[in-house]
Amino acid sequence: MVGLDVRDPLRVIILIAGAFFWLLSLLLSSLVWFIAVKASNNEDLRLQRDLLIFGVTFSVLLQEVFRFAYYRLLRKANEGLASISEEDHSSISVQQMAYVAGLGFGIMSGAFSVINILSDSLGPGTVGIFGDSQYYFISSACMTLAVTLLHTFWGVVFFDGCERGRWWAVALVVCLHLLVSGLSFLNPFYAGSLPAVYVITALMAAWAFFSSGGSFQNLKHLWTCRKNDVDSS
Repeated sequence: MVGLDVRDPLRVIILIAGAFFWLLSLLLSSLVWFIAVKASNNEDLRLQRDLLIFGVTFSVLLQEVFRFAYYRLLRKANEGLASISEEDHSSISVQQMAYVAGLGFGIMSGAFSVINILSDSLGPGTVGIFGDSQYYFISSACMTLAVTLLHTFWGVVFFDGCERGRWWAVALVVCLHLLVSGLSFLNPFYAGSLPAVYVITALMAAWAFFSSGGSFQNLKHLWTCRKNDVDSS
């Protein structure tokens, strides 16, 4: 993986634009959700539950559509974006674009998740006083962390799949996004959702590492360098 250098204007632009694309998908999905709720019977609990499932599914699919649209935009604008970078001799690599774009998606997604959770904590009261879990906020924070990381890893794998024509990888990213969003419905049973989500996060981290050019040799070299640094100190 590459680090995000805030002194590189090109990467900062891609990061902010990625966050903006995620916001656009949220705006459109929220608009559809608002219309659906207003047009439905609020007293029909089963219908409201079905609308919630529809809203989450539609939002995930729309996010992935915008991720693909962002990939296409970046590929077409790669040469133009590189012209404003300090590194005039080479353009930013696809792996770097994927990492920064995915990070933009993840940061904005995590920010909105945190805002929603913090809004529930406003005012007097004690978490868990009416029988709810006392681990509500810590588990929600852990879920937000996982989703932020997942968006970064999904971005790397998604862009790599589009670049190499591996559409099965793109489809798998979409399916995993749907799965993680579905697991969020298990949040009242925290022990059931968080372990599964973090297993998926670990697997996606490994996949993103190898798809971006990583290898066991790189890991071995890193371990050797760290060991030498410790021994020398």
